Amino acid sequence: MSKLKLSVAVGNYDRVRPLMDGAVQIDGVDPVFMNLPPEEIFFRAFRGKDFDICELSMSSFAVKTAERNCPYVGVPAFVSRAFRHNSIYVRKDRVKSPADLKGRRVGLPEYQLTACVWARIILEDDHGVKPSDIVWVRGGIEHPGRPEKIAIKLPAGVRMEDAPPDVTISELLERGDIDGFIAPRVPSLAGRKNPHIGWLFPDPIAAGRDYFMRTGIFPIMHIAGIRRELVDQHPWLPAAVLKAFQQAKAKCLEALEDTAASKVTLPFVEEQLRAAREFMGRDFWSYGLAPNRKELETFLRHHHAQGLSSRLVSPEELFHPSTHESFAI
Repeated sequence: MSKLKLSVAVGNYDRVRPLMDGAVQIDGVDPVFMNLPPEEIFFRAFRGKDFDICELSMSSFAVKTAERNCPYVGVPAFVSRAFRHNSIYVRKDRVKSPADLKGRRVGLPEYQLTACVWARIILEDDHGVKPSDIVWVRGGIEHPGRPEKIAIKLPAGVRMEDAPPDVTISELLERGDIDGFIAPRVPSLAGRKNPHIGWLFPDPIAAGRDYFMRTGIFPIMHIAGIRRELVDQHPWLPAAVLKAFQQAKAKCLEALEDTAASKVTLPFVEEQLRAAREFMGRDFWSYGLAPNRKELETFLRHHHAQGLSSRLVSPEELFHPSTHESFAI
């Protein structure tokens, strides 16, 4: 019986590289891999269903799941996770603390971006700064005129305006026309070492560690998804995809543990891995529904409260039933 020839779009992460180089196989699948930036994958996936299997924005996926019209079926392989304290930049000449953001203008590339959702969670839960306390300015980081890839309806009291059509939010921050910037990428003009532009949290690593110690949450950014028509035809596929992603991540961590020769062009990698496990637990980058229930419930509750999902979605709704549990030997 021939294997399914399927396209797989994902970033070039060490945790998926064993899939791309063939060290790990997806049962029953002959994959064609495409390494693309997340922005392109998400845009093409939700606009045209261009890929059979791909990584997906957690936020965009939740929007479409709430509407019950998502073109993809979710798999709890969380290929991107990050503490987003380092995604909040401010004009340091006027913003000294999170409370100073109240009444300010903050740029973002899309209101519904997962990184922006998590940043607003941090600001509201830890510092009492609600989305309605800020005027949001939407625009591209590098290219002017970036639209929301998913249609959204913001709640009453939340104010958002578009940046001028020929200006990026990086430029607005540099000029001082906005007071802050939230995005998964660095504002490009901050590279000029403008002394008035910097992180809201001067030590984002310490802020992230403190957040994890208090909440136990390691924020989820991206999940894996499979085109719904494929899952309807081949209901075994989600479990096979999850298994393969889990095996690929395990191989990645085995390579990082190898002290004979570092697999990453960065010193102290083995020591960092040991420190992460001591601080966050051995399976600190866990896949699966059960180990990530708190992250998922927190995100979905705020996602709905922020006006992005039209109803409160449960974690179980995000993922195919065959991935809710796994076998044991």
